Amino acid sequence: MPPASISADKDTAAGLLAVIGPLQRTLRKRAREDWPLEPLATAQVELLRAVRGRTGISVGEAAAELRIAPNTASTLANQLVAAGLVRREPDPRDRRSVRLVITPAAERRMAAWHDRRQQVLEAALGRLDPGERAALEAAVGPLHRLLERLA
Repeated sequence: MPPASISADKDTAAGLLAVIGPLQRTLRKRAREDWPLEPLATAQVELLRAVRGRTGISVGEAAAELRIAPNTASTLANQLVAAGLVRREPDPRDRRSVRLVITPAAERRMAAWHDRRQQVLEAALGRLDPGERAALEAAVGPLHRLLERLA
């Protein structure tokens, strides 16, 4: 790779790092304005997403997937069960084990949160000039591919 490309990649990486985290935090903060529900902790949301992505996941499997201690995953699961967002169901193959399943209330909450964040983002996009909106639209595909490469 030519030195100019390396330098450009370094600048692009630094620019992305400077904007991605603050963009997520600001979007979350703005979406929480007028949000009628008590916000969930980030760790709770991560576990909820893991359960949604793998219905019937065990607490141990979720801990491994999220790279957290099993007792932390268990505590988070207990909190989500108490909030009515996750159910513990017996493992059909081993009645001593339980599996985590997302509840309809959690599905509704997650869909509403997604919709709220999208509304906030759409409103902000609407305040950009057309050229900026077009540049962001063109960047969506490459950002998806970048995410795939990182994963």
